[in-house]
Amino acid sequence: MTTVTLPTVSPPPGRYAVAPGRSFAELTAYYGPLATLRRRVTLTGASLTVPESESGSAPVSEAGPVSEPESASASEGARPVFRFDLAGTMKASLVSEHVEPLADGQHLQLIADLDVRGVAFPVLLRLRVVRCAEGRMLVVGSARLPYRLLRRATGFRLPWSRPATRLRLLLAAEFA
Repeated sequence: MTTVTLPTVSPPPGRYAVAPGRSFAELTAYYGPLATLRRRVTLTGASLTVPESESGSAPVSEAGPVSEPESASASEGARPVFRFDLAGTMKASLVSEHVEPLADGQHLQLIADLDVRGVAFPVLLRLRVVRCAEGRMLVVGSARLPYRLLRRATGFRLPWSRPATRLRLLLAAEFA
């Protein structure tokens, strides 16, 4: 087994999309330690936007469009934005608000909003950067969601025959 050290720089500035068939999304429902439902979710679109002012630095956070007063406090410059659009059982979109590289340089932690039926639900998504090359980035990550809170906040429901205490959203995408 070989160990590969990945570069911690983000791709060059620009907007990167995922080609059809180069992404994967799965929703798993757990009741205690048991998986009661595992279903592939259609990922209709995924994008990574790396702003101009960030080329050559490690990926960090994004709070959306920066207005003039906020730009002074955000002296580090604009930050990358991840967006995942889901269809099928869970019609939703996941948009990052804050992207933070972790100490090892191979993982990113995203604080994002999962927009289900017009209601934003906060999500912590941890991504592993599998490959990062010039103009290409392959990431795999998962988010754990408390089912009861998600159901109360957004109205999202599983079939009555599938009890759940938590959900796991697994995402994999190759941005190019």
